[in-house]
Amino acid sequence: MSPGKTAVPFDLSAACRYLAEKDAALGQLIEKTMQFQLDEILAESPYAALLESIAYQSISGKAAATIFGRVKALSATGGTPTPQEMLKLKTRALRKAGLSGAKVLAMKDLARKTIEGVVPTLEQAEKMSDEELVERLVSVRGIGAWSVEMFLIFRLGRPDVLPIHDLGVKKGWSVTYGKKHMPKPKELLAFGERWRPYRTVASWYMWRAFERAGAKITNKIRPARVAKSRKRKSTATKRGKK
Repeated sequence: MSPGKTAVPFDLSAACRYLAEKDAALGQLIEKTMQFQLDEILAESPYAALLESIAYQSISGKAAATIFGRVKALSATGGTPTPQEMLKLKTRALRKAGLSGAKVLAMKDLARKTIEGVVPTLEQAEKMSDEELVERLVSVRGIGAWSVEMFLIFRLGRPDVLPIHDLGVKKGWSVTYGKKHMPKPKELLAFGERWRPYRTVASWYMWRAFERAGAKITNKIRPARVAKSRKRKSTATKRGKK
């Protein structure tokens, strides 16, 4: 294994063989692409990981890193503020660090729910199912399914996560299967059944397909198709208004 690479907590060779047997197109992608790897698996608590993810929402990584660095500087240790510290930090100080009002509320709700036990410890999280973790963590203000899915993949190394709302995964699917449109979340979820119990690995290769294709190709991929019946109804409504 290369320096700095993290061993995944499941049999990668078995996963790739299984996916190649179940899906010929994915098998070809696996053969042509670099080996699956998760460089970012970090043994962080759900609280610490999600606090950082809130800071990174909807802004560039460089800007988010700067802002989160200022937030950590507000801690007595210079590290991630504890839940108790976060609740004591003044909104004015957090806003001055660069956080939006919505992110301040989200961070404080995360801290509160961590103290209350709604957000589990790392030890508890490792024993919980993906479904249990999603249910618990999306109850936090500002934390959606995608943020939890990224936590499951990159922090816990769970093997069977499919981020059906992720743009890169959806466009990678379009590239891999020669589609001119992105799949609807339900369509991708149904399609991904063939990838169980290694949907994380399949998703990772969809990201690679998206990256390999480049902007020239992926920018041409259209949003999910609207049902023809809905189109006809919309057209008829417009005609009736004229």
